[in-house]
Amino acid sequence: MSASVVIRTPGTIRLSAGVAVALGVALLTGACSSSGSSSSSPASAATPAGGSTGSAAAAAGSGLVITTKSGSAGAFLTDGSGRAVYLWTKDGKDSSACSGACAGAWPPVTTSGLVTASGGVNMADLSTITRSGGGKQVVYDGHPLYYFSGDSGPGQVNGQGSDGFGAKWWLVDPAGTSITAAMTVSSGASPSAPASPSGGGAGGGY
Repeated sequence: MSASVVIRTPGTIRLSAGVAVALGVALLTGACSSSGSSSSSPASAATPAGGSTGSAAAAAGSGLVITTKSGSAGAFLTDGSGRAVYLWTKDGKDSSACSGACAGAWPPVTTSGLVTASGGVNMADLSTITRSGGGKQVVYDGHPLYYFSGDSGPGQVNGQGSDGFGAKWWLVDPAGTSITAAMTVSSGASPSAPASPSGGGAGGGY
């Protein structure tokens, strides 16, 4: 009886050892395969985002805004500070005939950067032309734009209706057409009257 116990015990130990070894191998195989799949996943997150935003913002920083202001005869174009801009009926399409003394009384609206639209202004109608001195003059719907030296700041439209330098100067509506009516601005400025800047009889041209 004691002999049968001696015979069975080694078999039981060998069986238990075999099962333990098999389980150990299975566990090691699972761990290896698991660590192998996780090591390949971080590669998908290697691309940095958004490299060009800063340079685009810097390029736009030196530009000019053309917007609108309301008056008694409707909306008219101004620069971003609210200063009125005008067209001259003597100009051709995308061409300025105002230089010398004319440009002194009616300074061209120029920019060294991008021109952008605001308010009711149509961005597609904005462009620039190169003046004889190399400056970039802002154009709206084919009309070169000008300030009037007699306007000391925003809300003034003293150049409206002037015939200085041989042709009429008018405010511009958002559609790109002349406003020929007298204009009162809501800021309290008096109604505009035809202005005659000094040297008004001389035409300016290229």
